[in-house]
Amino acid sequence: MSANSQSQMLYRELGNTGEKVSAIGLGGWHIGLPNVDEQLGIRIVRTAIDRGITFMDNSWDYNDGVSEKRMGKALRDGYREKAFLMTKIDGRSKKEAAKQIDESLQRHQVDCIDLIQYHEIIRYEDPHRVFDEQGAHAAFIEAKEAGKLRYIGFTGHKDPQIHLHMLEVAAENDFQFDTVQMPLNVMDAHYRSFAKLVVPELVKQNIGILAMKTMANGILLRSNTATPIECLHYALNLPTSVVITGIDSLEILDQAFEAVSSFEPMDEQQVQSLLDKTAQAGAKGEFEPFKTSSIFDSTAQNPDWLGEEPEKLQQLMPS
Repeated sequence: MSANSQSQMLYRELGNTGEKVSAIGLGGWHIGLPNVDEQLGIRIVRTAIDRGITFMDNSWDYNDGVSEKRMGKALRDGYREKAFLMTKIDGRSKKEAAKQIDESLQRHQVDCIDLIQYHEIIRYEDPHRVFDEQGAHAAFIEAKEAGKLRYIGFTGHKDPQIHLHMLEVAAENDFQFDTVQMPLNVMDAHYRSFAKLVVPELVKQNIGILAMKTMANGILLRSNTATPIECLHYALNLPTSVVITGIDSLEILDQAFEAVSSFEPMDEQQVQSLLDKTAQAGAKGEFEPFKTSSIFDSTAQNPDWLGEEPEKLQQLMPS
């Protein structure tokens, strides 16, 4: 872990990739929201990069492609060279994944995206669809060989056991991910905990850990148990490579930098004190609705994004 004295940003190793990235990542969903005009979205990205944030998060499905298009515009004029660009793909079939990869490249106006991740691995069948011979992984490998992407990861927000299952299926197919993204926040430790179940396995395999939903778009803050800075400090204190946070204003960007500049590694007593404050609110997942409902499941609301099931499985269905 190191800090740049000019930018006041921490930089961390991204698993075993050899890359160094900013400990804070800029969330792509927020820069494409209807209440954030395009010029502000571009300004947020460029100001973040100017101040030392290098990790840019995005997804093929964010705001019907608006987030990727705005990111692409923001990365013009020399900014692309200063950024580590990540996006996510929903396609589970080879055909749909290849199509989405190409669309993301076009929207971002780049020839190569640093990291592309399988988005919303939230069902036990997802790993099998991805690694089927007609699955998305075949498209990812071809894209990597063609120089369209450099690293491969996956994300999910539902259940840590599904993350572990994805890692198992990958290992069965002789593949190790470069990164894994998951909810890591002050409530997570109390309910279906990714920090307790998934993080140790990723540390063991030296896979880059990407934290998301550190405040769950403000939902966690409604519990009145932790401040935004405490939420970011908690995630930074875990063995994360990047803590991705949504930023829809320059004031929220300032908050992210404040969290970094004031962060110091927490001892066990400090961590436990914070978890004690959130224990009751976090016990049943009330403030983590992405675990307990389908409200956050974009692919459930848009199953066509996933593409067709493998032909061999379709043939098993009665005619």
